[in-house]
Amino acid sequence: MYLTIAETAEYLSLPESYIEAMVHDNKIRAVHDGEQYLIYREQFNQHLEQMEKAKKQLAEYLSEPIPEDPDVKDED
Repeated sequence: MYLTIAETAEYLSLPESYIEAMVHDNKIRAVHDGEQYLIYREQFNQHLEQMEKAKKQLAEYLSEPIPEDPDVKDED
């Protein structure tokens, strides 16, 4: 399903000007039909899924305890 810039901004809860800038900078893929830019919604779903996966992996990594270093000695 394709969305207009206004619909995309609403879908992502971002300002329309930001979405337009991202389209013009080629950071968001879009098709121009002569009147308006149309953006494929699934590209965001895939991106959001990847971001959630990365957040989960980072949270797991940060929650692991730091192992004690056996080489640490009190040199006093």
